[in-house]
Amino acid sequence: MARVVHRPADGDDRVLAADAAVADSLLAKARGLMFRRSFPGDALVFPFDGVGDRTLHMVAVPFDIDAVWLRDGRVERVARLSAWTGLGRAPADAVIELPAGVADGVSAGDEVLIEGH
Repeated sequence: MARVVHRPADGDDRVLAADAAVADSLLAKARGLMFRRSFPGDALVFPFDGVGDRTLHMVAVPFDIDAVWLRDGRVERVARLSAWTGLGRAPADAVIELPAGVADGVSAGDEVLIEGH
């Protein structure tokens, strides 16, 4: 499990997820949130080896989420993805999936730390 902390430019840190699951295997990354009724823990973190285009789809995910794409700990993109039909993509070396609304206030260029993974 990991902790996800938003560190905006104003310096007021905010914990986005205190107990985030980490998708650290190919199978866990492929499954993501598909066929689940809720998050494992309070978020799902996808770490990758190096930066690449990371695409998220919401097929078989029955609830909306917030997605945050990171490059070297900096936010590249934040998007609300709709249940079943959402699609998002951005260059990243990590992606974080959060319950809808949790990433409100997180913006491109902000720092987001993934601690303990």
